[in-house]
Amino acid sequence: MSAESTTDAAAAAIREGRTALGIEFGSTRIKACLVDADDPSTVLAVGSHEWENEFVGRSWTYALDAVWAGVQDAYAGLAAEVRSRYGTTLETVGAIGISAMMHGYLPFDEDGQLLVPFRTWRNTSTERAAAVLSELFGVNIPLRWSIAHLYQAVLDEEPHIGKVRFFTTLAGYVHWKLTGRKVLGVGDASGMFPIDPATRGYDAAMTEKFDRLVSERAYGLHVSELLPEVLLAGQHAGDLTETGAALLDPSGALRPGAPLCPPEGDAGTGMVATESVAPRTGNVSAGTSIFAMVVLERPLRRVHHELDIVTTPAGDPVAMVHCNNGASELASWVGLFQRFVTVAGGELDADEIFAVLFRESLDGDPDAGGLLAYNHLAGEPIAGLSEGRPLFVRTPESRFTLANFMRAQLYGVFGTLALGMRVLEDEGVALDRMFAHGGVFRTAGVAQRYLAGALGAPVAVGETASEGGAWGIAVLAAYLSESSALDLDAFLRERVFARASIAVVEPDAEDVPGFAAYLSRYRAGLAVESAAVTTL
Repeated sequence: MSAESTTDAAAAAIREGRTALGIEFGSTRIKACLVDADDPSTVLAVGSHEWENEFVGRSWTYALDAVWAGVQDAYAGLAAEVRSRYGTTLETVGAIGISAMMHGYLPFDEDGQLLVPFRTWRNTSTERAAAVLSELFGVNIPLRWSIAHLYQAVLDEEPHIGKVRFFTTLAGYVHWKLTGRKVLGVGDASGMFPIDPATRGYDAAMTEKFDRLVSERAYGLHVSELLPEVLLAGQHAGDLTETGAALLDPSGALRPGAPLCPPEGDAGTGMVATESVAPRTGNVSAGTSIFAMVVLERPLRRVHHELDIVTTPAGDPVAMVHCNNGASELASWVGLFQRFVTVAGGELDADEIFAVLFRESLDGDPDAGGLLAYNHLAGEPIAGLSEGRPLFVRTPESRFTLANFMRAQLYGVFGTLALGMRVLEDEGVALDRMFAHGGVFRTAGVAQRYLAGALGAPVAVGETASEGGAWGIAVLAAYLSESSALDLDAFLRERVFARASIAVVEPDAEDVPGFAAYLSRYRAGLAVESAAVTTL
């Protein structure tokens, strides 16, 4: 088909609503992605909005006004691209999906008013609650989980607790406002409260244990009445209301009525975006945070504080290695070099500088020359850090070159993740392939190669690696019309990835021992990090 015919066909699909719209609220970017519902691998248009969390009152948060201003800007950018590329106005879509960073705490009263500022996954102030709940439930409850935030508020006797009538995640909140329905996809729900693999709903025995635990401090609190309803991938989760359409598109062009799929977390959309929903598959998603998901064949032998058990969007158990700190510190260093280029009279943009520096790292030593980079802007439970202190460390004999510096920074992105992945290895969890996505993988063959060396396993990257979760939730929206005929794994294999272009990198023979040496020093150097947290 000629380019002109392809454009005409895409324009017709847009006018007729044969599309799916995915919107994801990432930590630093809100992204909207429109795909062809008949061929979800085809991205028709995108839009985005940059945003940042704020550290207010020793808590990481986003203002709800920023949520709506950001999504409106991202949607407006997508609609503008539709007009520019296809000569038509975006008035309807076939289906919509909302995704966002998982976990955190958004409690509302009976009038739908937010009771305390949004507490994001990045907050690590729930240590006491998480420890008690992990012991009570017999499963690991990480600090960032929503139930840990709720219980910590109970322990701290926060005055809002008696007024809570509903709490949810960011994806659940946005979906609620667009549709009027208080629901959540099972993957996102599994980061709020443990899921029973048999029922694929909240674990009833654990909800009863929680209610008994809080009965004296918060009489009358029944957690099952406060949590959103759990839905599986492919289930109808409501329709876009007139109010919801106006929230997305204040211009009034977007009509209400589009069905929505269950809102999901960024982990679930990452699994979809990387075709990693079947046992023995896994993915790594790298952004402000970084996490690995491995779909399990069997339950783990014991509880590990490095691992949480969540689910795929279809409800199958997944071991998650979640690290609060991903590529933000790396981006800060690249920003420093970008400023140098600017003051020196150069004209490279940020993407070009990333590419130049990433390629330079390939000339570094396999162990990064003895240099160490810690990317901990926030606390990191896997590393035993209650607060973040980003550090760059070297010894007098280290080989301090630009190539080694950049390789150390890239290794540092994967450092804490590798500590958690070693636990899965010890559990004997089998992995056939690890799929990676996120902006750090846009420069071909660099971060992907280092991740393969860190994991000692093949790493695949697809054409949509940089589109990430916005594309993944668009695919889940497209699945709404196919779920009666195909399960999610079959839909991804047959309808989405059948013709996908995927590059697979095997572990480099020098990178594997090189990264192992780096990780050994990295582990030992965490004492320096701990000292920095104590003294700085």
